[in-house]
Amino acid sequence: MNIAIVGATGNVGRKILEVLEKKELLVENIFLLASSKSEGSKINFKGKEHEVLNLETFDFSKVKITFFAAGGKISEAFAEKAAKYSIVIDNSSFYRMDPEVPLIVPQVNSNHLKDIKKNIISNPNCSTAQLVIALKPLHDLFVIKRIVVSTYQSVSGGGKAPMDELIEQTKLVLQNKKVKSKNFTKQIAFNVIPHIDVFDEEGYTKEELKMTYETKKILDNNIELTATCVRLPVLVSHSESLNIEFLKPFSIEKVRKALNSFEGCKVIDERSDGGYITPLEAEGSEKTFISRIRRDKTIENGINLWIVSDNLLRGAALNAVEIAETLIKNNFYGK
Repeated sequence: MNIAIVGATGNVGRKILEVLEKKELLVENIFLLASSKSEGSKINFKGKEHEVLNLETFDFSKVKITFFAAGGKISEAFAEKAAKYSIVIDNSSFYRMDPEVPLIVPQVNSNHLKDIKKNIISNPNCSTAQLVIALKPLHDLFVIKRIVVSTYQSVSGGGKAPMDELIEQTKLVLQNKKVKSKNFTKQIAFNVIPHIDVFDEEGYTKEELKMTYETKKILDNNIELTATCVRLPVLVSHSESLNIEFLKPFSIEKVRKALNSFEGCKVIDERSDGGYITPLEAEGSEKTFISRIRRDKTIENGINLWIVSDNLLRGAALNAVEIAETLIKNNFYGK
């Protein structure tokens, strides 16, 4: 099978390449696409150097699956052109709420792949992807009524430039030098910023609303969710604190068992010093880790959870490749 990656030189594009190298997908030819600025540069894939091609002049009839990992503006400009010849798996937010485009986490709602109208499939926001994987087995058993989630998101969610800036700001602070933020609204080094993406009239940010609307679209429109999204001085992995209210009674034992047996989840909750997962430990893993499982005694059928996952893998590259695997498994390669 021939595959193309749009945005191959970026954080997510390179992660997609890493995941493809580990997976057993039969990739006959791979085409790495980017802007004219990156054209001609070389990227290694499975021991072979591949030249980066110009996205604007590429012939998409050469491929069956195209991964888009270059942001909403690029997806808006080129995804439908690519979708005339191949299935597009888009990592940007551009098509996520389009009613004719399925928003997919394969472990949760692969059945939605039966209804692909535009030949485009959307990958959810990185915070939503890890969230719904933890929610799915619990919703199936106990029916989720309401969720309050606070996210603690790494700077890699904003791309390579914010990662570089965090490192540079940290150096400047340690040298007692003045810090000027470029990719953040305030200093990120040794700080937290309760603001990701633009604000709406009611005071919510776009990132917070994404989590609400995407969770409903992927899992269940009846679930109520409110979010506060915070950027942390962490390079990779997003963390989330969840308070969940179920409609049905539950036991902690059944919650643990359901999470541990669900594909993509792993419970690490020892209730002792260090008996939980942090962002540093989650980096590089394909799992969504769940810790700090405890009953919320202030409401009936309430529970608190702490979940952590590598946002570049589970929240982006890995999920995109797993969508492709699901398509291939079901012999659906595009028009």
